[in-house]
Amino acid sequence: MTLVLGAIADDFTGATDLANNLVRAGMRCVQTIGVPSSDFALDNVDAVVIALKSRSIPATQAVSDSLAALAWLEEHNARQIFFKYCSTFDSTEAGNIGPVADALLEQLGASQTVMVPAFPVNGRTVYQGHLFVGDRLLNESGMQHHPLTPMTDANLVRVLGRQTAHDVGLAAYPVLSGGTASTRAHLDKLSADGIRHVICDTLDEDNLDVLAGAVVGYPLVTGGSGLGQALPEHYRRKGWLTEVSDPGRLAPASGSALVLSGSCSSATLGQVANFLERHPGMALDPLLLAKDSAHLENALAFAREHLTEGGPVLIYASADAGRVKAAQEELGVEQAGELVEKALGELARTLVSEGVGRLVVAGGESSGAVVSALGIRQLRIGNQIDPGVPWTQAPLEGKDAPLSLALKSGNFGSEDFFSRAFEVLETRTKGK
Repeated sequence: MTLVLGAIADDFTGATDLANNLVRAGMRCVQTIGVPSSDFALDNVDAVVIALKSRSIPATQAVSDSLAALAWLEEHNARQIFFKYCSTFDSTEAGNIGPVADALLEQLGASQTVMVPAFPVNGRTVYQGHLFVGDRLLNESGMQHHPLTPMTDANLVRVLGRQTAHDVGLAAYPVLSGGTASTRAHLDKLSADGIRHVICDTLDEDNLDVLAGAVVGYPLVTGGSGLGQALPEHYRRKGWLTEVSDPGRLAPASGSALVLSGSCSSATLGQVANFLERHPGMALDPLLLAKDSAHLENALAFAREHLTEGGPVLIYASADAGRVKAAQEELGVEQAGELVEKALGELARTLVSEGVGRLVVAGGESSGAVVSALGIRQLRIGNQIDPGVPWTQAPLEGKDAPLSLALKSGNFGSEDFFSRAFEVLETRTKGK
């Protein structure tokens, strides 16, 4: 079977974000955790999104993992490859956006790709090559304090230029305003001048549609999930994709409801505070986790007590920048993060085995830890909760019903996201 789109995402929530928008645009989509096995079934699937954990690892390993994903997608005849990264373009100074894009282009024998991180519906826009989060430049949005990938420069041409030896160009807003033909002509001219990577201004959905039309035939496109939502209509125009009814329908949900949060973004901190006004929650402290197992046992006991009362219940390591910095200074950045991720993974593994069937996880690294702890290898993508965040379902060994799982990027979701997610699940899986 030929896939219409094969995507490689640099973290788990980013993969789900893209898969969500593909489903909303009419594609039947499966997300895999890591490169699928050779016998992976592709029945009734238009797109596969391979979720890697490659955003903040060494660039050489990120390149190796991404090329392994590309090899699988090429083996299954994907018509177009999509390298998905966050709409805040966050990475380390050494990469990994530039090095991975370069490696994918070389393997595909392609001369150019576009960089389209914008997701206007979530307030991520690009103007004159500068990334905005709402009305703030990226480096004034809170992302400058990210514990793993702090972003202190909003100029994406400059940011990417530090990650690649190749020239970086710009497709500015006036070019996009001229339409698809004008934009494609500009990209072709840049390619003739040796420009390999093109940062694309994007202010609204119309700009995304123009860009999708201009690059639908490219071997490789890169960006956020906004571009992913715009591409399927152009696939249909080319005859690659047919209409299907309700591509995001999931099985009825069951089991108790749990929220695990490791993100320290300002959006997630607001969601935690909102949830705690209505439901029980307990904070995880990495300093206490480092001492002994008692703190984790207390968290398990707290969750069990409140889950038996009907839930939902929240266990969170989300904290403000000052508390995060204090923990990192005492434990080290890596150890502080690993302690939290390990604890959240253990909580998920234990509590799902005891009956949790509806689970929300906040944060990319946290989602990766939870998915790994549960041994999940693939997710069927369902309907959207908030822009960029769908419900998904995963089969679990020894369980008759699938686990309903929402993986939320730290910066995504409305203030009442944690509470409302379970209401959306109840409605959508019953087809109301």
